[in-house]
Amino acid sequence: MSTVVSQSVAGRKTIYLPREHGATAMVITPIVCAAILARTWRWSELATLAAAFAALAAKDPLVVLMRQKFVWKQPNAATPHAARWFAGYALVLAASGLVLLRAWPLEAIVAMGAGVVAFSLMAIWVNVKNKQRSTVFQIASAAALTSSSLATCLSATGAIRPWCWWLWVLLAMQATAGIVVVHARLDARIALHGKAPAGLQFRRAALIAVGVLAGGSVAIFVFERWWLALALALAAGGYTYDLRRQQNSAELQRPLVSVGRQALTLATVYALLLVAGLW
Repeated sequence: MSTVVSQSVAGRKTIYLPREHGATAMVITPIVCAAILARTWRWSELATLAAAFAALAAKDPLVVLMRQKFVWKQPNAATPHAARWFAGYALVLAASGLVLLRAWPLEAIVAMGAGVVAFSLMAIWVNVKNKQRSTVFQIASAAALTSSSLATCLSATGAIRPWCWWLWVLLAMQATAGIVVVHARLDARIALHGKAPAGLQFRRAALIAVGVLAGGSVAIFVFERWWLALALALAAGGYTYDLRRQQNSAELQRPLVSVGRQALTLATVYALLLVAGLW
């Protein structure tokens, strides 16, 4: 997760907005899926969407504030502006939280709030220490981002329904595989240009994630959940194909924008199949 940092020669202020399409899709897609599967509508779902966006965007100005406090030895000109952006997003989160307090059971508020705080602290620490490439952090990110499905289900129905637990787990599995496959590609691209030896950390993690998807497909197929089995098989096949292409030097030079579009298409089809399977 990162931000759009827009600065003109005239000295315009930095604009902190979510930029990374993959992370944004991992938050928005579960919201849409859960809203469809809930088969009902409440205005509190808009508060969930607003809170998810604000939480995604608030991380980067907060990282600036934490670096000012714990890393930078001198005052930085970017800090006051980052503080204003963070304050704005904090207000959105507070307003959304007041709406959700009326819509969610108290125990759900406590559990979700604790989860958000724990992951936010982890994300800030990882960014301040420049440890974003941690495999554990990437897996935690997939689980945290896709948990927006749980929040949407709570807002729409007042409880987390059994189908939503399945939706969250299956979306998190796909998101985890997608993240580590992308990182494996980035490592291969770096090695291709001779900047560093090819790292195997993310490639191994990607192979394990693909194996989990394939195994899940077989297990669900046994229970005759055809659409869900197809979704998992599609994701496993797509990521396996991507990992094979990463061994081709010409393929590694393909623009990342094109790679990102293909990944987004795969994730979208996967989500649609999950909706069909859980309907």
